[in-house]
Amino acid sequence: MAREIKVPAMGESIVEATVGTWHKKEGDPVAVGDVLVELETDKVNVEVTAEEDGVVEKILKGEGSRVQVGEVLAFLAEGAPAAVPLAPEEEAAPSPREAEEKAKAPSPEPQPAAPAARAEAPSPAAAWATPSQRRRAREEGEDRRPQPAAPAPKTTPASDGRPPAATETSALEEVIPMSSRRRTIARRLVEAQHTAAMLTTFNEVDMSAIMELRKKYRESFKERHGVSLGFMSFFTKAVIHGLKAFPQLNAEIRGDDIILKRYYHIGIAVSTDEGLVVPVVRDADRKTFAEIEKEIAHLAEKARSRKLTLEDLSGGTFTITNGGVFGSLFSTPILNPPQVGILGMHKVQERPVVVDGQVVVRPMMYVALTYDHRIVDGREAVQFLVKVKEALENPEELLFG
Repeated sequence: MAREIKVPAMGESIVEATVGTWHKKEGDPVAVGDVLVELETDKVNVEVTAEEDGVVEKILKGEGSRVQVGEVLAFLAEGAPAAVPLAPEEEAAPSPREAEEKAKAPSPEPQPAAPAARAEAPSPAAAWATPSQRRRAREEGEDRRPQPAAPAPKTTPASDGRPPAATETSALEEVIPMSSRRRTIARRLVEAQHTAAMLTTFNEVDMSAIMELRKKYRESFKERHGVSLGFMSFFTKAVIHGLKAFPQLNAEIRGDDIILKRYYHIGIAVSTDEGLVVPVVRDADRKTFAEIEKEIAHLAEKARSRKLTLEDLSGGTFTITNGGVFGSLFSTPILNPPQVGILGMHKVQERPVVVDGQVVVRPMMYVALTYDHRIVDGREAVQFLVKVKEALENPEELLFG
């Protein structure tokens, strides 16, 4: 009896995937644990393995197909692969004797091509001459005057249906098929914009205190903990400080209910060659600065080496993304459903600001909060961002509080 190979559950909020590479084809024998097919999601690739020995009987979903959790991918049968019969239209190869006789048979002589029919159309000269010239020619017997050359036909360049300008530039265009993961990421980002009432509010942070603190404790921190003291641990702690004050931003919508979460699993966006992924630092409120820095570094390395698991990517309650590492000065981040808040960091840039009535130059960073206006009002969003700003500008309370 054939066994169904189904799309497995792939973690929170992942309900569909794209069929990637089939590692087995129909008729191939498989053993327990063999990888049958790889499924691609916007977060991670999932390998579907065989749970028993058998033979791939029928593949229902080819590479590139979009599938839902629980959908049947293929059938696995018991026993050894059966011989595949020749199709009726496939002829057997000739025997050596038949091939020899066929080679000795005289080839039919080629028939000469039929001579082209002589055109009886009037000469081009007659067509081009004026009536008075033709009359003079008949009188003088000069019907066979030199013929003017016919205009050369216009050559039309080969075209694929596009306008001439597009055809000329086609050689300068490169077509790159969109990967399955990129297609899934694109689809989910569009869905996020269509399903959430996204709005973004902005503020700026004076990074002087954090930079001084990092400079002061950089060597001792690294010597003690084996990891550098970066910006992300400060922002993670500041975000948690704000979420505790405004829990609507640490929530999600389920049907007609709002689920407030009293735990803080902070997603940290990481850029990879295949797109953006968001591994999660779990229970970040219970972790020290050093533990947060170590876990972020560990998750980033796993992301870039494609070793993230579904556990690494699921369960996030709020996300932080840092476009500043690429030089971004200002942006509006997109929500990571089902979360209702995401904080965007940007490039630190020295700018003139007014402090105590004096214009001074300070290292400033714009920060952006995108939130779901369905459950978060503008007042709470602005106050949350102010709370984060105040915590970042007084980092000693975060580091030693």
